[in-house]
Amino acid sequence: MPVRIDETWPPGFPGSLVYPEVPVGAILAGSVRRYGDRVAFARGGEELTYTDLGARAAAFAHGLIARGVAPGDRVALRMPNCLEYPVAYYGTVLAGATFVPVNPLLPEPAAARQTTDAGAVLTVTAADVPGIVEGNPPAPPDVPFDVHETLAHLAYTGGTTGESKGVRLPHRNVVVNTLQYACWVSGSRPTLDDDGGLVLDQVGAETEWPTRLGTGVTINLTPWFHAMGTIAGLNAMVLMGFTVVLHDRLDPNTYLADAQRLRVTAIGGAPALFAALLACPDIATTDLSSVRVISSGAAPMPVEMIRRLHELAPDAVISEGYGLTEVTMCATSGPVHRSGTRRPGTVGVPIFDTEVRIMSPEGEPVPPGERGEVCVRGPQVMRGYHNRPDATSDVLADGWLRTGDIGVLSEDGYLSIVDRMKDMLLYKGYNVYPRELEEILAAHPAVRAAAVVGRPDDAVGELPVAFVVPADPSVTEADLMAAVNEQVVAYKRLREVHFTDQIPVSAAGKILKRELRGRLAAAP
Repeated sequence: MPVRIDETWPPGFPGSLVYPEVPVGAILAGSVRRYGDRVAFARGGEELTYTDLGARAAAFAHGLIARGVAPGDRVALRMPNCLEYPVAYYGTVLAGATFVPVNPLLPEPAAARQTTDAGAVLTVTAADVPGIVEGNPPAPPDVPFDVHETLAHLAYTGGTTGESKGVRLPHRNVVVNTLQYACWVSGSRPTLDDDGGLVLDQVGAETEWPTRLGTGVTINLTPWFHAMGTIAGLNAMVLMGFTVVLHDRLDPNTYLADAQRLRVTAIGGAPALFAALLACPDIATTDLSSVRVISSGAAPMPVEMIRRLHELAPDAVISEGYGLTEVTMCATSGPVHRSGTRRPGTVGVPIFDTEVRIMSPEGEPVPPGERGEVCVRGPQVMRGYHNRPDATSDVLADGWLRTGDIGVLSEDGYLSIVDRMKDMLLYKGYNVYPRELEEILAAHPAVRAAAVVGRPDDAVGELPVAFVVPADPSVTEADLMAAVNEQVVAYKRLREVHFTDQIPVSAAGKILKRELRGRLAAAP
């Protein structure tokens, strides 16, 4: 297989990897044998080693089988990030059942609709896990199933712009995307140990990937019921032998204190996390010299945020990625190797075995540098939506997934996400992209956070309206509107600015623009 050579690509790596045909449980099996007594997860004063995790997950799998759960049955996990979660997650897939993640903060009617739609035979909470584990064998059950056909995940979309839909992801998708991501960020290639467990061979040089397998430490707030959490924050961490310290909620002071105390090597999350950390006075005196990688996903990072993070963690590579539940998790990433070229304002290049193209509304490819809908093709693309054939046919054709995101692809393959198609505004027939206005607001020293949505208007279509969390109590709405409008053409100008205590975001860190539109609609 020829090695790809350019400034964007991991040195010494081909464009394609060879992915072993194993189930998701092989991720855990390989890491249990390789990392043994290393702490896998910690929360408060409790710890779970890789050996412990393997034994408890196996016991959980036996407990499910004893309760009549068969391969292909759906098991809903409704719990926050906790030490019981990885036990239940890996136990579910070891039993051949399908993991259905449910946000524990969902109101009961919404959670019931999701589990009913999924056809879940069992819903498990954190309190249920010990009873399922107790008294069962610590070795995994022998459960045959087809990794290409048996669903590992039935994961529901965030629903930030509309109705949540179940995404069908077989074991093959989950293993492939975990490997695509983990190999990209660690400089590794996939292989199997002597007993068939999945492991990584870190062939990349230490000068390029200084965090070696089995030495990484991170703090995790990304919810495991979200795609980024399940793949990047759980499976990839286990595969790379990380120690993951769980925080129950975002407390910037505690987060920064732990980051310094634990000598964390990686910080990952959504832009909302970094905005909160940067707003914390303690960050100016926190030692972040141990951090080698800062990774962001779920939403674009403002360029000003990237600049400030570089100042505070000068030894860290800052890499943005792009993905969605429909591609399991990840489709593109900024180069993570130290000599790679990273471009602020972009979400990197397509990862291993992934293609990206930009299409016009008429379904024709557009030239580099022009805006259009982002389309993705690769082995991580979903099988389709659960019980939604019409919705599936709307977005899947010839292996290509229409993402609903508006993007630009450069000549050399860097992707920039301009906006969501559903978030784009039309003012007198002109396209107005909220993210452009949000970037200008984010760069203003008096702004802590901002989001832009459209107010329907019979005369012009939609008026751009900003919601802003101010960082300076002396700034006025008029000040900010003037500061933005002097930098844009007339049809893009803000028509209103509303101050707010916080910008609503989902548990995964995505701005809930439907809620902001609702505020406008409810206002007199």
